Amino acid sequence: MTPTPQTPSATPASAPDAAGLPDSGTAAGLHSSVITWFGANARDLPWRRPEAGAWGVMVSEFMLQQTPVVRVLPVYEQWLARWPRPADLAAEAPGEAVRAWGRLGYPRRALRLHGAAQAITERHGGEVPSEHGQLISLPGIGEYTAAAVASFAYGRRHAVLDTNVRRVFARAVSGVEYPPNATTAAERRLARTLLPDDETTAARWAAASMELGALVCTAKNPECGRCPIAGQCAWRLAGKPAHAGAARRGQTYAGTDRQVRGKLLAVLRDTPGPVPQSQLDAVWHEPVQRARALDGLVSDGLVEPLAGGVYRLPLT
Repeated sequence: MTPTPQTPSATPASAPDAAGLPDSGTAAGLHSSVITWFGANARDLPWRRPEAGAWGVMVSEFMLQQTPVVRVLPVYEQWLARWPRPADLAAEAPGEAVRAWGRLGYPRRALRLHGAAQAITERHGGEVPSEHGQLISLPGIGEYTAAAVASFAYGRRHAVLDTNVRRVFARAVSGVEYPPNATTAAERRLARTLLPDDETTAARWAAASMELGALVCTAKNPECGRCPIAGQCAWRLAGKPAHAGAARRGQTYAGTDRQVRGKLLAVLRDTPGPVPQSQLDAVWHEPVQRARALDGLVSDGLVEPLAGGVYRLPLT
């Protein structure tokens, strides 16, 4: 759906206080504008549908870490068709999770998701818990993922701070183009200040602010003319000052250990049984880097070495 262009006002609705935190009136204005925009422009994603359930939300959160939606969608659909419940995944060898992960990248996420599925099956009767404390105690789940699952799956009130949300808050409230590289205590305070009191509204706000960052307030070429809070955006009103921190560089991939690891894993994923060293040696010309990448995969639990110089995806 095409969004209705917003007419930016000359000044923000209300200035932040001395600590840089917005007052309740400013926060309420942001909530109303962004949530209304979300209602008209949210993407129809499978993990947002009621039938996805908490397990579908959790799977999506693991897959979407540092991976764009377009790459996640086909793997997500295949994953849920094969393992519609945590117990289904827990019953499989962890190597099958790595195999099914395909080329999403950062395959340790597959092992962590498998570990979480086992813990859910053993500790929670196969149901993804709804409490933040129980979620964060699961293997491979940190503060962000616990908050996201509790909020998106169960409608709980939590500050959900991913890269997109942090960028929206940095621009709209703090007046800078980009947030710090790592989440700071100040960002967490701001997120708590902006969090609506009502649980339902808070959960909607979490999803809406994330979607705004993904679709409009993007890292490159933000579309301020489409933004529902352009009139309140401190960064726009300040003339869009350039980023004052260190230069932001995209991650390289070609020629890195990550690329070599990916090539090695691709051979193991595509082979049903153990793979001899000679077959792995053929994927990369530089022996020192190749050995280092393979050692890293073994150390991370993604590959199991067997007697006789053969390797396989992990069974335990």
